[in-house]
Amino acid sequence: MSHPSNTDWPPGFAVQPSPKSVPGNLIEAFSRLPSSAVADCMGRTAGSVGLRAYHRPHSLSFAGPAVTVRVRPGDNLMIHLAIAQARPGDVIAVDGGSCLSQALVGGLMRTSALSRGVAAFVIDGAVRDLDEWEDGRLPVYAMGHSPRGPSKDGPGEINVPIACAGMAVVPGDLIVGDSDGVVTVPREDVGDVLARTHRHLEVERQIREQNQNGEQDLERFYRILRSKGCPIEKSV
Repeated sequence: MSHPSNTDWPPGFAVQPSPKSVPGNLIEAFSRLPSSAVADCMGRTAGSVGLRAYHRPHSLSFAGPAVTVRVRPGDNLMIHLAIAQARPGDVIAVDGGSCLSQALVGGLMRTSALSRGVAAFVIDGAVRDLDEWEDGRLPVYAMGHSPRGPSKDGPGEINVPIACAGMAVVPGDLIVGDSDGVVTVPREDVGDVLARTHRHLEVERQIREQNQNGEQDLERFYRILRSKGCPIEKSV
């Protein structure tokens, strides 16, 4: 779907083209990784805050490139346009200002998104028609829910940098989600983060095996205590 250049749009409205997608093999690889491990490999400060999964089962995992939408709180006009131009596998991330007074996405929009092959919604705002989301066909994360419907007046912007549930999201970033929540990986870092996450999971596997055998690696915690001036001399 083509749109006029942004110079033709009124103030407050903008539609930027979607950037080139993350390679499919990387998307597939991330879809099998736990979001917590990905977050650990990004400094433990990356990842969603306050989102709730409204689909079933919550363990449903996904990964896909971000189509970002910034809307006026309580208005979903530009989310409709984002769905219409979404590519199969895209994740629609919405900056709704954490407003819970009016739902931004509901059952009818869900049906449209399914027909477009949208992989998931991540909404810093509210949703409604909860029964329809529970069949597990389309993951949706939101800050809350409300029966009150949205306005459709705008303004709003598509494919611009946004803040969403404590995350900075740039169009084309890779969004990874599962039962723990959602993590955004900058598009330029996906290969490096993938490799680091695999190494991290192997370390966790070894630690878990030690713990199961009663062989806790207390020395690594003692080293931290020593660095803070605690008089720990050796492991016991």
